[in-house]
Order: sequence, then C-alpha cells, then structure tokens
Amino acid sequence: MNFVFFAALETPILVASKNGIMEMVTKILELFPMAIYDTHKENWKNIVLMAVENRQSHIYDFLLNRKHLLDREIAFRAVDNHRNTALHLAGKLAGYHHCQHIPTSMLQMQWEVKWYQYVQNSLPPHFLFKNRRGRTPDEIFQIQHQKLQDKSKQWLNSTSNSCSFIAALIATVAFASSASVPGGVKQDTGEPVFENHPAFSIFAMASLVALCCSVISLLIFLTIFISKHQDKDFTMNLPRNFLFGLTSLFISMAAMLTCFCSGNFLMLKGQLKYAAVLVYALTGLLMAYFVLKHFPLFIDLLKATFRKVPERIYKEYL
Repeated sequence: MNFVFFAALETPILVASKNGIMEMVTKILELFPMAIYDTHKENWKNIVLMAVENRQSHIYDFLLNRKHLLDREIAFRAVDNHRNTALHLAGKLAGYHHCQHIPTSMLQMQWEVKWYQYVQNSLPPHFLFKNRRGRTPDEIFQIQHQKLQDKSKQWLNSTSNSCSFIAALIATVAFASSASVPGGVKQDTGEPVFENHPAFSIFAMASLVALCCSVISLLIFLTIFISKHQDKDFTMNLPRNFLFGLTSLFISMAAMLTCFCSGNFLMLKGQLKYAAVLVYALTGLLMAYFVLKHFPLFIDLLKATFRKVPERIYKEYL
C-alpha cells in the first residue's frame, strides 16, 4: 500500500528527472509533450525543480536547450508549495549522495557555486523573490553552505601550506644546483669541463626549469594562502590558481630529478654509468606512479574549473 501511495505522488517523468535518467525523459517528452506540466502531488515540484533539487545538471541543460518544449517559461518559472523557485532549490546544499563521491571539499564548493550561478544565469533577472519563509536564494545559499565553505578554506590553506614548503625546498636545491658546475671549470679559459657533453646541457636546462617553476609555484600558493576565499572565487580564481600551482610544482619536481640524474651521470665512469641508469629509471617509475595515482584528482579539477555546466562527477557510481 505504501508503494502504491508514493507511486501516485510522482509521475514517470518526475521520477526520471529526479534520478537523472535522460533516455526516459527524452522519450516521454517525445511521446507525451504534455508531461511537461506534471507536478508532484504534495510539494508541487515539476520536472525542472526536480532536476535542480537533485543536481541533475544534464537533465536541466537538456530542458534548457530543447527547441520544441511546450511552455518553456512556465516550466522554468514554476514554484513549489513553499514558493521556492529553481534558484532557491539550487541554493540549498546538495544531499549526501551527491557530495560523497566528489573528492575534496574545495571541488564540492566549486560545484555548488557553479551550479547556483548556472541556474541563476538561465532564469530571468527579475525572477527573484522571497519564499514563504522570507528568504531569498542568496540567503539560502549563504546559510546552507557556510560549513562547507569553512571546510574548503581549511583544506585549501592546509594544502597550499604543504605545497609551498615543498616548492621552497625545491627552489633552494635548484638554486644551489644552478650555481654549481659538475666537473668544475677549465683553469685557463674558465669554461665548464663537460661543456660539450649532452648531459651537461640537460643539467643546465633542468636546473633552470626547476628553479623557475618552483618559484612560480611558491608565489601562486602564497597568493592562495592570503586570499579572502569568497564564494565567487571558488568558481574560477582559486581552482585555476591551485591548478597552475600544482602543475608548476610537478614540473619543478620532474626537472629537479632530471637535473640530479644528469649531473650525477657526468661524475660516474665506466660500468657505474650503466648501473646508475637503472637507479634513475626506478626513481622515475616511482615518481610516475605517484603522479598517475593523483592524476584523476587533477583531471577532475581541470574539468570542473573550465566547464560551464557542472559535470556529474559521481556518475560512474550510479
């Protein structure tokens, strides 16, 4: 009996929109265009409000860009029984089912801010009013996302602090390496002994790249550390700076390893060079393993930063 009661509250298209089943939504609208008027029997939410509340961005984007949609304005300007618009629902904090599969709190905050701004830009500018509790969408967003914002700030500051320490350490070593010449210099001309050796050229360029990238990374992370971390900063500025800082840090680490290996290779003789190549290769493989292990987070950050419509990061878990 309970199943029959709840099934009567929502029509199939509402269930499909709520659960993000694109194929069912598309097929129902093709066969029954009037289904766009379906609403929940208790809370009055239609297909658009269901998609927004449950963070089904692909459903919302489909409805927004569908050419032949009956009464588009009525569907997107609908309100529920508490006079909540789509923007009010976008301002509410996403449920646990959505947030548990987003890797970090910063990505969660970025997703929430971009989703809110995307829904806001898709609605008319004058379509802003208070719900039955007397709250605007901005007020709902600020109240419900305060803890997530504080958690994101703490994660970002902690990560930036750790990365800054590593970047400063690499910069110190890179500066010392760039100031030294493997094998010394010729007494009569002052030119490096291994000037014409390919490994020496690799050593010189790698030490320069490591020094420059580590200093750039250090400056970027210091900028993140002292920034105000406002809501709008999580859409582009903070994630972009963090992405650039992380990229510069990885490049400086790879360049520092290359610098050490090439300099050490010049100092070895005979059979020791072949044995050293195995050590270099093993070290490089371990570093590649570390990078590849954290590469999915890097890709998530990259896609989340430069995509206009927030991606359903957790779709592989559904």
